[in-house]
Amino acid sequence: MTVAQRQATTPFWRDVRVLAILGQIIFLLLIAVAAGFLYANLSSAMQRRGLIGGFDFLNNEASFEIGESLIPYKPSDSYGTAFLAGIANTLLVSIVGIFLATLIGVLVGVARLSTNWMVNRIAATYVEIIRNTPLLVQLVFIYFAVFVSLPSVRESIQLPGNIFASQRGLFVPRPEFSPAFSTWFLFIIIGWVAAILLWIFSARVAVLDRHAWLKIGVSVLALILFPAMGWNLSSQPPITFDIPVRGNFNFSGGIQLSPEFSAVLTGLVIYTAGFIAEVVRGGILAVKRGQIEAAMAIGLSDGQILRLVTFPQAMRVIIPPLTSNYLNLTKNSSLAIAIGFPDLFHVSSTIYNQTGQPVPVILLVMVTYLAMSLFTSLLLNIYNRYVQILEK
Repeated sequence: MTVAQRQATTPFWRDVRVLAILGQIIFLLLIAVAAGFLYANLSSAMQRRGLIGGFDFLNNEASFEIGESLIPYKPSDSYGTAFLAGIANTLLVSIVGIFLATLIGVLVGVARLSTNWMVNRIAATYVEIIRNTPLLVQLVFIYFAVFVSLPSVRESIQLPGNIFASQRGLFVPRPEFSPAFSTWFLFIIIGWVAAILLWIFSARVAVLDRHAWLKIGVSVLALILFPAMGWNLSSQPPITFDIPVRGNFNFSGGIQLSPEFSAVLTGLVIYTAGFIAEVVRGGILAVKRGQIEAAMAIGLSDGQILRLVTFPQAMRVIIPPLTSNYLNLTKNSSLAIAIGFPDLFHVSSTIYNQTGQPVPVILLVMVTYLAMSLFTSLLLNIYNRYVQILEK
């Protein structure tokens, strides 16, 4: 009897495939019943307490201040606008934090593998201290012990690049774009295209391809030369900077970064960089020693081995846990409520305290964090797939 004949004569209640499908259907039905029971219980409890479901309250006037907002906001705006202001602040902290934490984490991770004893010990001490103390404690310490303790405006600390630090926060130069910026930006694009074409062409020239520094130098020259030409040919500077000017009680000009924003960003970057450093270190150690010995045998320098051999292979190991660290940074930004930064969670807390609608507001917060996490995961999964293809 063939396999098809045996399957045809087997009763469906004994067919493994049918039983597997039925099991999944029953499981989904149980989840739906449980969800329906919880929803009915929640609805009846809200009705007994006089709470009204729905999201119509988002159209009502907010009537509360937000200390700082990336988008235009005033108390006469709606709760929906206030909620969007909280989302914008969270996105700003998360995006800038991810970039800076990645940069510091990679440097510290490489330093952990340095043969220099002092560099290795400093990096190891940083990682151990940061990873073994709670983030909330670090945020409170950074805010009260560092930024709140800064001197007054008159005695503010001037940092390189016309950056000033005082009790009112950090003041940095504000870039201003002139009408000539669009023409200069076109030269930047031409420089990138020329650099890519020169990189491809130099790979076909034996002399350039044999010396990696020559190939890189030719491409970097194109990246610098064309923007420099565009800048010199412009009738006015494409970009100028509004420098902060110190007054008696405050600064004028530039961009003000509040102490709350600066403390949250600093804390998230320092904390997450410690975990990223260990991810990078583990990814580098996962590369087989034979690969590195082969690169040394053909005369590659330590920098070339790290850039051309170690990191491309380590990325396969680094990307998955790196995704988790990025998601943790985004979600950990909710701890900003402890020092008064108006992020998504802080603004949402004010909204449900004023409206008496905790359930809809919490659902909005959960959906928003979920959307940000899924989008971040999508981008990194796409890059991870690209890295996997390159390594085949």
